[in-house]
This record gives sequence, C-alpha cells and structure tokens, in this order.
Amino acid sequence: MRGKDHFILGMRVDATSYSMATQQVLDWARAGQSRCVCVANVHVVMEAHDDPAFRAYINAADLITPDGMPLVWMLRRLGVRDQQRVYGPELTLWVAKAATQAGLPIGLYGGSPQANDGLARSLQEHFPGLRIAYRYSPPFRPLSDKEDAQVVDAINTSGTRILLVGLGCPKQERWMAEHRGLIAAVMLGIGAAFDFHSGLKPQAPYWMQQAGLEWLFRLINEPRRLWRRYLYYNPRFVWLALLQLIRDSFEKN
Repeated sequence: MRGKDHFILGMRVDATSYSMATQQVLDWARAGQSRCVCVANVHVVMEAHDDPAFRAYINAADLITPDGMPLVWMLRRLGVRDQQRVYGPELTLWVAKAATQAGLPIGLYGGSPQANDGLARSLQEHFPGLRIAYRYSPPFRPLSDKEDAQVVDAINTSGTRILLVGLGCPKQERWMAEHRGLIAAVMLGIGAAFDFHSGLKPQAPYWMQQAGLEWLFRLINEPRRLWRRYLYYNPRFVWLALLQLIRDSFEKN
C-alpha cells in the first residue's frame, strides 16, 4: 500500500525502500497480478514534465522508486526525511534474490542480445536457483500487432511472474503501461541495468552515485550519446525543482 503521494514537477515519486519495493513486487508476483514498476531519475521526470501523455503513463504506475539522487534530495525536502535511493540495478538484485528464494520465475525483455545474455548469465551466477522462464531481445523497430500478441502469449505461457524490462526511457515506461493488464506479471523497468550487470558498460563508483554525480561518470564514458540529454535536462531540472520548493514554501507560509 502506498502512503501519501509526493510529486516532483508534477510526476509522482513514491517514498519506499529496497526492502519495501521488493516485498511489494513479490506479493504482486505471487498473486499473478499485472503490475507496472518504474524506477525514476531526472531523465524520467523531465520527459514527464515535457510530455503530459508520458506523465500520465508514469503517474498511473503501481510503484515509482527514486532511482536518482536528485529525486531522493527532493523527497527529503518534501518531508520524507529518511528517504534513500532505490536504484534500478541494485533493486534488480534484491528482486532476483527474493524471486529465487520464493521459487518465482522471472523473464528478461529488452537489451541487446549481448546484454540480455549477459544479464541472464550474471543473475544465475549470483543466484544459482533462479528460474529464468523467458528471454527476448526485441528489434529496434516497433513490433507489429501480430508480433506483439505473440510476445504477450509467450510471456504468459512461460509462467513468468516478474518481467525485467530494459528498453530505455521513455520507451520502456510506455511499453509497460500499454501491456499492463495483458501480461500476467510484475513488469519492472530497469533500463541500463541490462548493460551494467552484463558487464557491457561500467557503473559509477559508489561515492559518485551517492554524490549525485553518476550522470557525470556516464557522460565521460558515453559523451557522444549522452551529452545532449544532460545538457538539455539537468540544468532545467535544477531550476524547475528550485521553483517548486520556493512555491511550496510560500504556500505553507
């Protein structure tokens, strides 16, 4: 059950933790429910800010975790004083461990073939009893209606109860929202975790993650792909978040 809703630039972000989020995913998975879990960072917030339709997709999700440290800091300023980061790649490990212990099959949808294979291999090395019932690395083009129906049928037939989705923002969030109610599993959008856990891309050192500098590490490693995103989104987020805090302060007084 969610407590009070908190909004950052109009997008809901839930006060939760690794243990709470994992337990909720497990409860839904045991019940065979179709659910949607988003892990949100500045990129997700700004996509939602700029696109009302995308914001509606996100705000309708069953759980939205604060994946980025700027969102953690905002939640603390909004009254969730003990909020910690619930980072997608780390949440992946928590959920995989819990699924292994509970005997719940998981599936992997997304990533390149190399990332999908690498993630499967990494998870089974960490959790030898983990059951991976379904794996698919979709093409970059949109699937036809027939192909999509085949994917849905394959996932449901496999018995998958937790589906790790790695299509990148905003594609994965839209995909999960559009398949909610069709796929009988908890869909967890983990994005770059496919590349990180497969070893295809390095993760930022822990101190940079905690300092909110993961974006800088990723920019240094992938400047040609990411410079436009960070130049466009990050400064705007800082300014708009500051305006929200000022406005909220005036409204309280």
